[in-house]
Amino acid sequence: MSNVPNSLEEYWMPFTFNRAFKAQPNLVMAADGMYYTSTDGRQVLDAISGLWCVNAGHRHPKIAEAITRQLDELDFASSFNVGHPKPFEFAAQLVGMAPAGLDYVFFTNSGSEAVDTALKIALAYHYMRGDGARTRLIGQERAYHGVGFGGISVGGMVKNRMYYGSLLSGVDHLPHTHNLEKNAFSRGEPEWGAHLADGLEDLVALYDASTIAAVIVEPVAGSTGVLVPPKGYLQRLREICDRHGILLIFDEVITGFGRTGASFAAERFDVKPDMMTCAKGMTNGVLPCGGCLVSSEIYDAFMNRLEPGIELFHGYTYSGHPLAAAAGLATLEVYREEGLFERAQEMSAYWEEVVHGLKGLPHVIDIRNIGLVAGVELESRTGAPTKRAIDVFQQCFDRGLLIRTTGDTLAFSPPLIIEREQIDFTFELVADALKIVE
Repeated sequence: MSNVPNSLEEYWMPFTFNRAFKAQPNLVMAADGMYYTSTDGRQVLDAISGLWCVNAGHRHPKIAEAITRQLDELDFASSFNVGHPKPFEFAAQLVGMAPAGLDYVFFTNSGSEAVDTALKIALAYHYMRGDGARTRLIGQERAYHGVGFGGISVGGMVKNRMYYGSLLSGVDHLPHTHNLEKNAFSRGEPEWGAHLADGLEDLVALYDASTIAAVIVEPVAGSTGVLVPPKGYLQRLREICDRHGILLIFDEVITGFGRTGASFAAERFDVKPDMMTCAKGMTNGVLPCGGCLVSSEIYDAFMNRLEPGIELFHGYTYSGHPLAAAAGLATLEVYREEGLFERAQEMSAYWEEVVHGLKGLPHVIDIRNIGLVAGVELESRTGAPTKRAIDVFQQCFDRGLLIRTTGDTLAFSPPLIIEREQIDFTFELVADALKIVE
């Protein structure tokens, strides 16, 4: 039997140039550890953890066993007024791993849903406290917060917003922190740019703090090209939010579960948000699952209502799905037992050294890194933005390496089990591709 589908036509692929893909498909059929197997039998090193999510490596036996065991016991049960043990266990374990003070979890099915959940909770929280005039939401230019209407409204990636007409009203954006002139080839957090957090003070002066519900940021912006926050930026944002009674939401869908060398970026940067979204590495990418973690203060504002009944009119059919919860519990156990977050921190110095070895190669105008994540920005071709990066991607895939492109930035986020030899292989192949591609 052929490993290639009879037809590629009917599947409308997400975030993909469908016509180009279907003319020259890159298909994989199996995976194990650090590698995919392509349909033509080649081993392809996964340098992006599937899509920022397979942090423990592909097909981990402990996670697979947990899902099988759960399926034998219970396939599905609603979380609307019924419940089953696994999501309660998962929530307790997740809270135990999260930064102190984030004490409750609302489960979703994706990062996009987690973001929309956080935005709704922020608005409802102020309403519950009799502060219903706080309806304005503040995002950041170039940020990615999923594809729900809430997420694209607070997000700042132009192509994700421009086709969809009227988005949420009452939304504004902080300036992004990307600056090649000041910060090109920084290692870790750039020195310049903490003052850009003062853009929130400008918005307070424009709208008044009494109208602003929450600010949402990615601690490290992933999908827009790996933008690492300047030193002191997130701390300054926290201070301004505290001063004006504004909630601070960290979108940790990408940065969570060891990616920055800590459990979450909030821990890595020592800044505690009021809410935090997560997904992707939450189940090692094995089953869809996301979550919104909130502080006790936020949770109690809903639970301390005098009138009886539902506290939050929000949720999803698959919130706390038994299989996802089982996968999540096993994933957290793998992270702890194998010390993967600590391993990411230990490997980060070597990772940084090797990725910055690309400096000086053709077309490279910036390199950014933190933990086990990196972005290599290329100079765009005149009249053909993104094309150079796509050509590098194809060169790498054809030779056994899967990377990601976003605009003209090459993005890297390998499973946390990566070895030094695999890091060397990754960037040697990328270097070769950069020398070939015009």
